[in-house]
Amino acid sequence: MFKVLIRLYLITIFTFAAAIYVVPEIIVTLFHERFVNYNVDMSRGMQALLVKQFKERPVEQWPALAHELDEQFKPMRVNLLPITAPKFDAKEQQQLAQGEGVLRIGEWGWRTLVVSPLNHELALEWVMPPDPFDMNVLYWSINVLIGAALLAGLLLWLRPHWRDLERLKLTAARFGQGQLSERTQISPRSNIHGLASVFDTMAQEVELLLNQQRELLNAVSHELRTPLTRLDFGLALVLCDDLPEASRERLQLMVGHIRELDELVLELLSFSRLQNPRLMPERVEVALDEFIDSILGSFDEALESPDIVLDVHLLGTQQRCVLDPRLTARALQNLLRNAMRYCDRRIQLGVNVTASGSELWVDDDGIGIPEAERERVFEPFYRLDRSRDRATGGFGLGLAISRRALEAQGGTLIVEPSPLGGARFKLWLPA
Repeated sequence: MFKVLIRLYLITIFTFAAAIYVVPEIIVTLFHERFVNYNVDMSRGMQALLVKQFKERPVEQWPALAHELDEQFKPMRVNLLPITAPKFDAKEQQQLAQGEGVLRIGEWGWRTLVVSPLNHELALEWVMPPDPFDMNVLYWSINVLIGAALLAGLLLWLRPHWRDLERLKLTAARFGQGQLSERTQISPRSNIHGLASVFDTMAQEVELLLNQQRELLNAVSHELRTPLTRLDFGLALVLCDDLPEASRERLQLMVGHIRELDELVLELLSFSRLQNPRLMPERVEVALDEFIDSILGSFDEALESPDIVLDVHLLGTQQRCVLDPRLTARALQNLLRNAMRYCDRRIQLGVNVTASGSELWVDDDGIGIPEAERERVFEPFYRLDRSRDRATGGFGLGLAISRRALEAQGGTLIVEPSPLGGARFKLWLPA
């Protein structure tokens, strides 16, 4: 709010200050003759009285009279000057020689100098002095108070807008975090009610679509598991009978496809659960070495292969961290499977725990991921061209599940080039 208020106030006050100085100058320039005539009319009486006093006395007494009047009229000045004085320009000297008065206009159209000719040689100067310092301070104080009044007015005008915009911002943030039932609840009298109404309508439509999608996914996944289980069980019974070798191989191939479908259904269910806005991650303090060992335990058979070398690096001084063990383990398992699928020989798992959070990364020495594809690999069912084959590419859900598992805990998952030459998947969990 304060940033918007300061910007709006600076624009207003600079515009106001510029208008104070520029507009009067333009008006005085455009209507200069009218301002001159007005000031001549206003000063004619004083000029006539002063000139009359000088005319009633001999010329020899004019200097003394000028001095006397100068003392009486302070702080205004009354001077007796020759018409040819340097302070008068050629045009003013010509006017005085012809018996015409001279008048100068200053800021805001105020007269700053009035000169009346007394004869062909001398003229009476009536000078309006500049404002004293204390009066200037008072005038500036008036401007400051006007500026403060403008600030107060802008604050009163901006406060309800700021309040409603903050409510809209908070609602959008909660909606983005998965709280799909959030609405702005902004009053119809608000100036941004139209915007809030459009947002609420959009949120309602998005909530409806996502709920329908989630319900459909759950229903299809659950409904698929039952016939798949029956098929698996039925084929297992058939394989118990004496069958020709060719038929047995075809049936075993069918069992493999069924179990692949069952694995896909499990992945879909996992992804659907992670999209649930009511998912509340568990925050548990775990020992790093035990947590990593428990994850690597599920890969014992794959790690026994001499073709894959896995290095584990535990960095940092802290040996314990706070996280959701189930979600974090699922994310790391998916990343390790992905690394094993695409590495040439070497995988590296790194962990660094600091006071601000935990950083984990999985490196491989494969061919890596092109920069243009690094965000798309986290999209559900997206697989790189080189991994279209089901034998190596999986279902395209593992990385999407891993990122969603991290985001559910307030963390992040990104991919970048690895020092080993392949891809590095970096996880970050806040403390």
